[in-house]
Amino acid sequence: MEMTAFEGGLGRVRFTNGERIKRLSSWVLDNPLLIGLVALAMLSGCATVPPKNTPAYQNYVERDDPLEPMNRYFFEVNRGLDELVLKPAAAAYNAALPDPVQNSIRAFLNNLRTPIILTNDLLQGEGDRAYITLSRFMVNTTIGLLGVFDVASEIGLQYHDEDFGQTLAVAGMRSGPYLMIPLLGPSNPRDLLGYVVDFAFDPLTFLAPSNARLGRTAVDTVDSRNRNRDVIKALQEGSVDFYSTVRDASRQNREHEIRNERTTPGQTSPGVILDLDVKP
Repeated sequence: MEMTAFEGGLGRVRFTNGERIKRLSSWVLDNPLLIGLVALAMLSGCATVPPKNTPAYQNYVERDDPLEPMNRYFFEVNRGLDELVLKPAAAAYNAALPDPVQNSIRAFLNNLRTPIILTNDLLQGEGDRAYITLSRFMVNTTIGLLGVFDVASEIGLQYHDEDFGQTLAVAGMRSGPYLMIPLLGPSNPRDLLGYVVDFAFDPLTFLAPSNARLGRTAVDTVDSRNRNRDVIKALQEGSVDFYSTVRDASRQNREHEIRNERTTPGQTSPGVILDLDVKP
């Protein structure tokens, strides 16, 4: 039977080929979302391009949405999930919890993102913002009782978000075509890669049990949906083509984030429809 050797910090370990397949299969089953993201990124280059020097080609370039039929399908899937699950959950969340409790939940979730934000601040060469991120974490983790209270904002250390997708953009990497990802919302190949890298940057990926990580994601999504309920309603009611409106709004918001421009409060929405970060 063939054996494969692996050199690690604990010495030399040998796995049979069967064990390697079993371990790989287990990882795939434990990370279906990441596998799906990679597959969608690979599909992004498979669309038919209209002939050049035609109005259809010009429109194609301006939209940068070569997979529009597939994207629209997943957009409607996301809208259905929002109406059936997320919107009622957000309404119940809002009814059950007073604003101070909701604010504490958001502060706690923001504090948990500190390792991701700090790493990307440093990778982008943003020393001042890295200092603010680290200072916020120290203040809120101690005086703010593990981040439950956002004391840092009260003393002028305002929250900002960063991710590896923004870091790649700052480094000059183009976004690539528009993608609508099931559950996550609008994205592109660059930001998909950033999502996977940030997953590795997050210590909770390795330290917290899967149930805790899932619970964190669920609460974050419901809180985001609740905070942006009025914006989503206004977008739906004021849009002739809601899909196009979301596509354009998400791109505009992403450009603001890359340039470190603070968006208007309430301009963001959760991942099931939009994939825009929530500001406190």
